[in-house]
Amino acid sequence: MPSTKSPAEVSGTTTEQYNGFTAEERAAMKEHAHEEKKTAARRGLSRAEKEAAVERDVLAKIAEMPEADRVLAERIHEIVRTAAPDLAPKLWYGMPAYARDGKVVCHFQSAEKFKSRYATLGFSDQAALDDGAMWPTSYAVRELTAADEERISALVKKAMG
Repeated sequence: MPSTKSPAEVSGTTTEQYNGFTAEERAAMKEHAHEEKKTAARRGLSRAEKEAAVERDVLAKIAEMPEADRVLAERIHEIVRTAAPDLAPKLWYGMPAYARDGKVVCHFQSAEKFKSRYATLGFSDQAALDDGAMWPTSYAVRELTAADEERISALVKKAMG
């Protein structure tokens, strides 16, 4: 007669059951699908019209954030746009992001989005932040001082290569 025990029970190990994506992760994926549909709908527009529409989308997403995150996101948006005017703003999984040639270089994640205690400024592998064998690619942000703003500006400039 075949065993009715699971492989984990047979081996004596226990495993945590995989419950799929969190509600926040599913919401981010839905936002990404919506962003892709918006991009597809804008195919007939001029480049300037597309860029203006995307900028409005990013600013609208920032405006929806709770006050603490919104203040940080607005300031980081200004810093990135000033430090690297060649980076194009875009929405990336519902987060304000900045891309070169369509590829995200950095993004802002509000604390509220994934119920975190702090917002983050993250950099992708497109960012030229390499420094030896190991370097940070994400920064926790709870407030911005003048020194923090200078550091972000320098990081964004370095990320551009």
